Amino acid sequence: MMIIEILQLISCFALGLLVGSLLTEAMILVPYWRTMKPKEFLSLHSTLGPRLFIYFAPLTILATMLPVVAAVMPFVLGTTSHWLSIVPAIITLIMLAIYFGYFKGANDSFKSGSVGVDGLAEELTKWARWHWTRVVLGIAAFFTSLLVILYGA
Repeated sequence: MMIIEILQLISCFALGLLVGSLLTEAMILVPYWRTMKPKEFLSLHSTLGPRLFIYFAPLTILATMLPVVAAVMPFVLGTTSHWLSIVPAIITLIMLAIYFGYFKGANDSFKSGSVGVDGLAEELTKWARWHWTRVVLGIAAFFTSLLVILYGA
C-alpha cells in the first residue's frame, strides 16, 4: 500500500537526520565540551542547552513517532507487513526512554549548574557513554529502516 511505503521513507529520512545529528554532537560537541573548564562549560550550557533542545526535541519526536506509525499502520489498514518494520519502532522508543531516564535530568543539572564544578567531569563521561548508546541504537534503527524499505512492507 502506497501510504505505508511513504511512511517508511519519511521514517527512514527522519532517522537519518537524527542519527546524523547525534553523531555530530558525539564527534564534535562532546569532545569539545570535555576540554572546557567546568565553569566555562556550565556558563555555556545554560544558553546552549536550550538551543540544542529546540533543535533535538522536534527531530527526536518525529524520528520516534514516524517509525512507530510506519510499524502500526499495516495493522490498522489490515495489510501484511514485514516483521522487520517493528524493529526501528522499538529501538526509537528505547532511545526516547533513555532520554527521559537519564538525559533530561543530566541536561537540567548542566543548565542549572547543580552538577557542580567538581562533579562535571564525571557526569560528562557518563553523559558521553549514554549518548554513544543512543547513537548506536539510532544507527541500528536507521539501517533496519533501510532494510524495511529494501524488502518492502
